[in-house]
Amino acid sequence: MRKPSPSILVSSAALLVALGGTSYAAVQINGSQLKHGTVTGAKIKNQTLTSKDVANGSIKRKDLRDGVVPAGTRWALINAQGQIEAQSGGLTVVAAYPTLPNTAVPPAPDNSLRANGNIYINANEPLGNNAITATIALQNTVDQNGDGVLGGRAPGDDNNPEFSGEIAVSQCGTPVTACAPPGTAVANVFVVSPRLSNGSFTTDTNRKRFYVIISGNSEDYRAP
Repeated sequence: MRKPSPSILVSSAALLVALGGTSYAAVQINGSQLKHGTVTGAKIKNQTLTSKDVANGSIKRKDLRDGVVPAGTRWALINAQGQIEAQSGGLTVVAAYPTLPNTAVPPAPDNSLRANGNIYINANEPLGNNAITATIALQNTVDQNGDGVLGGRAPGDDNNPEFSGEIAVSQCGTPVTACAPPGTAVANVFVVSPRLSNGSFTTDTNRKRFYVIISGNSEDYRAP
């Protein structure tokens, strides 16, 4: 039996490599065959992964760069003039203690102050899936009743306005809350009504700062 020539050996080796490469390419690799950390972002083609490729709830806020998704809780501090003194971002005042056109028909009394005790704030997102909280801020450096007592220890009812008060808040544009100023009767706007501790409306001489907090789902937030 004759020894194969070099050309036959080279041809046979090439055929084996070709067949082996074809059979290797046909094998599918699954996740269990990959070592953790070996597939990096540089090896994934841009725009190829979509939300359906990611398990629900698997990406947390700590996995995202700051500012990519708005915080689930937003807040603002409103001063006594109805202006935003500080905030986490995305809140704007639509109307603060406004005087509106008188729409009352005589002999009905003038109603131009019907919204004068309220502040209307745009959250820049529909608030149907959010909770809204408001709370009066302590200000024991402002003597609101001129009695010289700033420590909240004056005896008697309603004698410590620096520490007391009531506040109510609600989303506008709902069947239970009517918002009168133009542009406020929409799902993005909420109304805050600070009151004195006896429930009466506030004026320029006795208004206080307050905080508002929006919590819940803010995926539909749009920057102003």
